[in-house]
Amino acid sequence: MPHGNAGWLANYIDLYCIYIGEHILLEDIPGVGKTLVAKALAKSIRGEFSRIQFTPDLLPSDIVGNVIYNSKSGVFTFTPGPLFANVVLADEINRAPPRTQSALLEGMSDSQVSMDGETHSLPQPFLVIATQNPYEFEGTYVLPESQLDRFLIRLSIGYPSRENELTVLISHRDGEPVEQLTPVVTVDDIMELQDRVRQVEVEDSINDYVLDLVEATRNSDELRLGVSTRGALAIYRASQAWALLAGREYVTPDDIKHLAVPVFAHRILPHGFSEGDSRRVLSEEVITGILDRIVAPS
Repeated sequence: MPHGNAGWLANYIDLYCIYIGEHILLEDIPGVGKTLVAKALAKSIRGEFSRIQFTPDLLPSDIVGNVIYNSKSGVFTFTPGPLFANVVLADEINRAPPRTQSALLEGMSDSQVSMDGETHSLPQPFLVIATQNPYEFEGTYVLPESQLDRFLIRLSIGYPSRENELTVLISHRDGEPVEQLTPVVTVDDIMELQDRVRQVEVEDSINDYVLDLVEATRNSDELRLGVSTRGALAIYRASQAWALLAGREYVTPDDIKHLAVPVFAHRILPHGFSEGDSRRVLSEEVITGILDRIVAPS
């Protein structure tokens, strides 16, 4: 997916409405609608929604919750934080330090939170929609690789066309249109769609193609870090959802090609980049080059 191709964004958001068991990272410059897209998706689902504004002084307990002592009953009680929702908007996630960012890791990978020796399950379905500004902007912290690997897909909105921007100006004349949105699916609908996604067929030749791409990232001289096993599983699941979205009960090589850049690029680490360089551009170029070299099955 080319950087900033907003036309593809709608398709990927629909994919997430189908496969909502994973998480999405919206990365772009300020003011192009990342938060608005996340809010619109959340409002289209009849479930519980919460927004966490990430700031440098945000604490992990502000996300997952606290254990509070009740002096009357003499017992400690867990008070859930805003992470306990069906759709969680982690707004400007890279404005909080790594310790706070890591508070999301267990919830994103295992749909649970551990606190004082007890495990608390998160509601299902559970989806984190995170937004972040590029690293070259001041006041941000780089997301560690372990955090990035938890996101199934990374997307960019980019600047709108002049025609679309005119539509935005006109539609906002009387207020915020997203506030008028109403839910179109329930959480039960989402769970049923998840079951349908898992029934989509993936032939052995497609599995081999995925593993060829993954191994190529691990053996590339351009990369310090290749795609993990979690990344291989991510594109497997994402391709099933993409196929279902296209009205098919089977995955094709083109599905993998469509998804390889947005699913893989944030999981690799190129050689010779610094925070001032565009790691995103380098990563996407490497994945695109691998797609060109690896022969897809017929």
